[in-house]
Amino acid sequence: MSEAPVKKKYQRIPYLIVFQEQATFKDTYGGAEGAVALEAHLLKPDTPSDTVVVMMHPIGGGAWLPLPAALAKQGVHVIYCNSRYRGIDNALIMEKCALDLGACVRDAKERLGYKKVILGGWSGGGALSLFYQAEAENPTVTQTPAGDPIDLTKANLIPADGIALLAAHLSRNLTLTEWIDPSVTDESRPFERDPELNIYDPANPNQAPYSAEYIARYRQAQIARNRRITAWVKAQLAELKARGLHNHERGFVVQGTMADPRFIDETLEPSDRRPNYCMLGDPEVVNDGPVGLARFSTLRSWLSQWSYDDSNADGLKCAARISVPMLVIENSADDACTPSHAARLMEAAVNAPQTHAVIKGANHYYSGQPDKAAEGAAVFVEWMKATF
Repeated sequence: MSEAPVKKKYQRIPYLIVFQEQATFKDTYGGAEGAVALEAHLLKPDTPSDTVVVMMHPIGGGAWLPLPAALAKQGVHVIYCNSRYRGIDNALIMEKCALDLGACVRDAKERLGYKKVILGGWSGGGALSLFYQAEAENPTVTQTPAGDPIDLTKANLIPADGIALLAAHLSRNLTLTEWIDPSVTDESRPFERDPELNIYDPANPNQAPYSAEYIARYRQAQIARNRRITAWVKAQLAELKARGLHNHERGFVVQGTMADPRFIDETLEPSDRRPNYCMLGDPEVVNDGPVGLARFSTLRSWLSQWSYDDSNADGLKCAARISVPMLVIENSADDACTPSHAARLMEAAVNAPQTHAVIKGANHYYSGQPDKAAEGAAVFVEWMKATF
């Protein structure tokens, strides 16, 4: 039995990364037009290092989660940087998140002096890290899915030296599609639902455990709903542009976005996760609650974040484009990411040397589990020592 890691002292240093960009309109609240300010925390152990782990989630908020601190306590230098969309994603553009992550990586190397950068992609930060790295290694994106010019081929993104996927889901577009409620068949009447596709309706003749045939039908209906919303979004944008309103936007609500059958059927991808639960609470409540995925959106954001077919940040497609070493840490009691997420990402990353570890009994956030966070951090540290 290995000894417990020695806890090391570290400083938490808040700082800002500020840069200028040309934008045709503002999509974040407040601040000077054309200026982007990113809030970051450097967790700096007393032991010097030329390597830093850079973490970013599309909507941020992870600087105080257990894992960054657990890494710092084991001597790892960590930067947790919030994107410009800290805390709200209704207008989030994934291409701009990639630029934000690029600004943090550049600052870490050029101002702070770190020689090596490892991207730490926790949860939704996993696909963002993959998207960034894919575009840093071989940039291809010159515009958003809505056709707005954001040229990542000219952004000079600095490739990271490695990627760690930490309780990471596939990507925002793919995960939403697996969670969206297909019983909503008319977006103008979202609470009139098809009972045979409503897994929360006790009158539904299909009850857990679900048959393979029902799940196949359900998954196809989920994809179809995502595509219907996407078609409506594209029609709205086309109408605005036809009227000469090229920079105008429309906000809209999407009800029913937390209805993955795996939330309530333990036989689907068995794991140690809590039954009838998701990382946000009771899935039936969250399905229409204010914190469900994609509840509030805008036209351009939908295409960039949530569109099954159009998002440039599709985690599986991006994973296939990276070549640096990749660590995948999977939590066996994860109440957001079921086992196939890690497996599919590893299968997709055909050009990346891979290391895989499972933290037994750990939930998505390591909530109330400091020992599990420490265990995950120890795996991370051993991988870094062996790889870099």
